[in-house]
Amino acid sequence: MAHVLLIDDDPVVIPEQVRQAFPSPGHRVEIAATGAEGLEKVAAAPPDVILLDLRLPDQTGLDVYRQIRDMDARIPVIFVTMAKGADAAIEAMKDGAYDYLFKPLDLLQLKRVVGETIEVVRRMQRPAILADSTPEPDVADAIVGSCPAMREVYKAIGRVAPQDVPVLITGESGTGKELVARAIYQHGPRAKSPFLALNCAAIPENLLESELFGHEKGAFTGADRRRIGKFEQCNGGTLLLDEIGDMTLGTQVKLLRVLQERTLQRLGGKETIPVDVRVIAATHRDLEAAIREK
Repeated sequence: MAHVLLIDDDPVVIPEQVRQAFPSPGHRVEIAATGAEGLEKVAAAPPDVILLDLRLPDQTGLDVYRQIRDMDARIPVIFVTMAKGADAAIEAMKDGAYDYLFKPLDLLQLKRVVGETIEVVRRMQRPAILADSTPEPDVADAIVGSCPAMREVYKAIGRVAPQDVPVLITGESGTGKELVARAIYQHGPRAKSPFLALNCAAIPENLLESELFGHEKGAFTGADRRRIGKFEQCNGGTLLLDEIGDMTLGTQVKLLRVLQERTLQRLGGKETIPVDVRVIAATHRDLEAAIREK
């Protein structure tokens, strides 16, 4: 029997929908109208899955969620809300929420998501089979939308934002790749550090390396002074390299070295400069096809 806890101040509609989706005796559904009441129920009898509204009368759903995580981080939480913006969804997924559903609820989707969640819990609780031996002694919205595709985008942003790793965003021109990059930045650990964007396709090939890594005076014809590149300019922050598929292979190799070693040399220089930059790349191209072309 699955134990479902709904924390929502709706007195009629949402509780009735949840009870309809998970009828007894096959399921046990509990209702809490406030965050405090929900936390009490979690402490008394941890449920298999929690459905949590983001807007509660006594505190925010995110605050309740974080308290639930402190009590038992293994309890999966699915947010249920009327909110249409991206921020709440991204914050929830970034903090480790299992999923995010919008009201009015789609009962088929609710059954599917909760069913998958409960199966995940059962797998986590299933003991591992060991060998027969004894071992030795988690800005305002820039993106809005609530269609299924956008919900998946929010979830993906929430999962990748807190991980301080390079990110590649692909999509046709005009689909909002830079908005996604900014959302990753705003919800990531470097949100209080610089954010710079560079369109690799808009800069001549012979100048792109200088834009990225900088150059010393006299490094090439016209280099009459030292120039600090984008990596040094946003040291500690995030750099968006838009249309990275148009970057030459030679420049890509140098970029890879910077990502691996976290150091660079300005063009014409010998000094090794440490840099700490999170790179987000974006392209409308099939990179494998672009490499084959080059």
